[in-house]
Amino acid sequence: MKAARLYAAGDIRAEEMPAPPAPGPGEVLLAVEAAGICGSDLHNFRTGHWISRSPSVAGHELAGRLVAVGPGVEGFSPGDLVVADSRVWCGTCSECRDGRKQFCENLGFVGEVCDGGFAEQVVLPARLLHAVDPALDPAIAALAEPLAVALHAVSRLAPAPGSAVLVAGCGPIGGLVALLLSRRHDGPLLIAERHAGRAALVAHVTGARLVTLDAGSIAEALNGARLMAAVEATGQIPVLSALLDRVAGGGRIALVGIFHETLHLDPNRLVERGVALLGCHAFADEMAEAAALLPELAPQLRRFVAEEIAIDAVPAAYERLLAGQGAGLKTIVRPALP
Repeated sequence: MKAARLYAAGDIRAEEMPAPPAPGPGEVLLAVEAAGICGSDLHNFRTGHWISRSPSVAGHELAGRLVAVGPGVEGFSPGDLVVADSRVWCGTCSECRDGRKQFCENLGFVGEVCDGGFAEQVVLPARLLHAVDPALDPAIAALAEPLAVALHAVSRLAPAPGSAVLVAGCGPIGGLVALLLSRRHDGPLLIAERHAGRAALVAHVTGARLVTLDAGSIAEALNGARLMAAVEATGQIPVLSALLDRVAGGGRIALVGIFHETLHLDPNRLVERGVALLGCHAFADEMAEAAALLPELAPQLRRFVAEEIAIDAVPAAYERLLAGQGAGLKTIVRPALP
């Protein structure tokens, strides 16, 4: 079968590989119908940060149809359309026993510790799966995992009713965070994004007001109101530093971007102004909620899908996205495309 496999930093190859074996106990065999390219996929390609086995089929945002179920699997049948939780947790460490699987002491991810979704078929633990509406477009279903990440960031931020929120960065996660805030939060919603196409798209879909990170731009947009909450979704140190200056005393900043540099921070900037930095790692229990939201959000999510590509096009897409040449928010890999 055809797959896109990551061998090392800077080395991903679209190639033929053997089809996976029949599923074992507790496992399922999926025919992958759609898989999204995530910023963390690009980070791993760029840095090799999370390469624990080589080669490994990349792709942790995936939707597929069940082909076969292994012994002991209940609640699923061949033909079901499902999405996969990206987290592979041990279930036995103290964090897992406390229900904090995203902090599992042995945590890995689909596409890293096991093969992922940039392939025609994949075998996964059944415990990772969530069934979705079988009539749903698989390209939309594949957005369940990043939607869960966005849900977790919004939950961590917990903006006060009526307060202003600024989302810095309108990539896939920032765009999804803005979409959720536009539907769930009653305060002013601002977005900051240097890519004109993405900024216009997210502003149109969410009704958010586009600003720069300049203090005057934010003050004008809020008509003197204080900025109490922000989401950092770029992974860029200068953006985070600017947000630290822009949020008001007592404000909160949710960090969901993946950084490639180190922040040199005077802690007094936080102490004296009471600003809270909130790390948002993956998600907690939001995957089921994200799967259930897909039909409701499908029209808006469709606007965020920039292109659908074949597996052979994955290496070129990585290079294009790393160069900032993506036209929209999300590139979807469709293994059935020639």
